[in-house]
Amino acid sequence: MRRPELRILWQAVHERLSSGRSVTRVRIGPLDEAERDALADLLGLDRLPDVRCSVTLARLEEAVTEISGRTVRDTVTELIGPLGDRAEERRREQAERAELWARLSGHDTVRAQPALADWVTSCRSTGLVGGSPERTWALLEDALTVLAAIPAEAEPLPLFAARLLRGDSHALDDGTQLSTVVLRALAALHDTAPPHSAADRRALWVRAGVADDELSAVVLAAGLRPSGDGVLAHVARACAEAGQAASLTLAQVRSPGRFTLVTEPSPVVHVVENPSILALALRRFGRSCPPLLCTSGWPNSAVILLLRMLAARGAVLRYHGDFDGEGIRIAAYVFDKTPASPWRMSAEDYREAVARHPRGPHPGRVTEAPWDHGLAEAMVRQESALVEELVVDVLLEDLAAGLGSTP
Repeated sequence: MRRPELRILWQAVHERLSSGRSVTRVRIGPLDEAERDALADLLGLDRLPDVRCSVTLARLEEAVTEISGRTVRDTVTELIGPLGDRAEERRREQAERAELWARLSGHDTVRAQPALADWVTSCRSTGLVGGSPERTWALLEDALTVLAAIPAEAEPLPLFAARLLRGDSHALDDGTQLSTVVLRALAALHDTAPPHSAADRRALWVRAGVADDELSAVVLAAGLRPSGDGVLAHVARACAEAGQAASLTLAQVRSPGRFTLVTEPSPVVHVVENPSILALALRRFGRSCPPLLCTSGWPNSAVILLLRMLAARGAVLRYHGDFDGEGIRIAAYVFDKTPASPWRMSAEDYREAVARHPRGPHPGRVTEAPWDHGLAEAMVRQESALVEELVVDVLLEDLAAGLGSTP
């Protein structure tokens, strides 16, 4: 059975038995004259087999047992090598892939920002890195680490990467696999096409607070009266006393100096998406305006950092934004990055407002609202967006009711 002419047979049998499926016959060929002769001798045939032929496993088992007293499996294992089980391997690989994508879909960052579901889909369609679930998860885990740290505080990209990714300052360089994956996630978050140029990629990084500068990133604040001798406290108090909005730069927020908020009762700071709401509040309340901040659309580094600082000093943050696709994504982002809670952002609030203003524009791509699972459904059913300005009267009444809590 060790004749070289029979090796083509044993390799074919080994291949079929390693499939993990039931095997009754094995096809082999093309066979040369010597291989046909050796096969005929092994099986006790009275004539040479065809150049391409089929051998039943039962006939082969009978011949091998008669010659050696061993099984076909034992024989091919000794002559060729250990048998595999490709069917079981495929089942295991499918289970590993399913576990990988379930792990990504269920990650806290993805669950908190449902707009990233499209990114998960794109990652899945791209497939595994090198066919390996382990390598793929390592890449995705790094991407999730970056997404959780956004917005950055105006760090250069190499420093941002080194701080987050084991000291590797080049991990997010243009063209790296990780950079591509993260930028696809940022594009899904902002509902834009994946970047195709250096300018597009830089624009997304800037929106994420990376490579931003300390003066361009600002947060608008009204009615904020912290005590303390730091620059942030001085600027915020001076503007509040004048009935004006303070435009606080990231530089001022990053180096606020000493400031504190009143602690009894816990101060409430309301946050809105659009500067027009803040302007209308100042017009109505002037110097008596309660604490109000504005994200001016997608919150930049200054906004997120100030909200976190205020919360750390005892403030209760309440956020309201537009009822449209982007407004829901912005709200989910704010709730994920800060301790803010929704302010009149429920499905019921939306339905009541739409009843008063029924003919709004289409809301665009609507993703799940993690704080109220009925909101997205209501918006899709109504097919009507609702900007903050249309509910400003309700928001101002809420602010008027809370004038007793002034930080």
